[in-house]
Amino acid sequence: MAFDIPINRFNTYSQKWEKYRGRDVIPLWVADMDFRSPPSVLDALHKYVDHGIFGYAVPPAELVDIILSRLERLYGWKIKPESIVWLPGLVPGINLCCRSAGRDGDSVITTTPVYPPFLTAPEYSRRNLISVPMIEEEGLWLMDFDMIRDSITEDTKLFILCNPHNPTGRVFRKDELLRLAEICEANNLIICSDEIHCDLIMDNNLNHIPIASLDPEIAKRTITLMAPSKTYNLAGLGCSFAIIENQRLRKRFIQEKAGILPDVTITGFVAALAAYRDGDEWLEELLEYLRKNHKLVLDTVREIPNLSMKPAEATYLAWIDARMIGVENPALFFEKYGVGLSDGADFGKKGFVRLNFGCPLCTLEEALKRIKRALEKI
Repeated sequence: MAFDIPINRFNTYSQKWEKYRGRDVIPLWVADMDFRSPPSVLDALHKYVDHGIFGYAVPPAELVDIILSRLERLYGWKIKPESIVWLPGLVPGINLCCRSAGRDGDSVITTTPVYPPFLTAPEYSRRNLISVPMIEEEGLWLMDFDMIRDSITEDTKLFILCNPHNPTGRVFRKDELLRLAEICEANNLIICSDEIHCDLIMDNNLNHIPIASLDPEIAKRTITLMAPSKTYNLAGLGCSFAIIENQRLRKRFIQEKAGILPDVTITGFVAALAAYRDGDEWLEELLEYLRKNHKLVLDTVREIPNLSMKPAEATYLAWIDARMIGVENPALFFEKYGVGLSDGADFGKKGFVRLNFGCPLCTLEEALKRIKRALEKI
């Protein structure tokens, strides 16, 4: 299988691999995969490069049509073409959401642990951050709705949701999303919903539900952020989009974007179109491979004393509890023994590490061996 073949990413300007240049450290930190993108994407990019002109771009009409049909087919969610706002990345979208809600000095609320830009975007946008810890219950990471409700202040204007959740891997159920939406509606909060991992469901019994698809009234207060980048490993090409059905909210978002963010590049559009149009077969093979990798990580971690993790319902990221191993900084500890993981402190949860299992099996097996050996040294 093509996913089994290791690919040397040194000397390719890879952020993931250059971090440990000159050291024997396997990088399983930042969320991009060590797999080649779908053949359809590579073919489309080769064809465009052969054309040889790299000018400014406009969104392909075919790509817009495919996204609309995809949303309706997968989620029963019908949107209009004008609801799509193109972005050169999802993280800028999170920051624009903060700027689009309220004014300077207002507050933004989210839950922790969470993707680090959720924690930095409010301050960058001159907003205050309110963070509410998630709770561990019945083998799941859950939102604490009572604490969320109690933490909302008069100047709170935005809730940032991550679904599927990074780093815990949760796929939030319909009842959870409805309860959150009810709280947001009662307090007149806008919802920024980061759904970039929506195609990467590890649990075959679960389906992703865009929160805006649940009800037109919820959609009116929601900015949904999506992209092909995690699904098809296109992060470096910078093509993302926001779905904003509320015209007034969309206008504010576009105003905040004006003059600050560049447009999506032609190569980004070309790759996104090829991925969404022709990448389904590749995606099914990827999901099968990732599910096997996930099982290996889960089984291995559960065999190791003082490490634990809950199954990742989605994403290719394992959220591992290392609080019991007796070291101050688990990420730095494992790095010394040759495995580069993300530090849970950056996600608002000290003592945890995040492991990216989007890599060839042989790479993952070696990393897990090193983790075992490291803990034998304690």
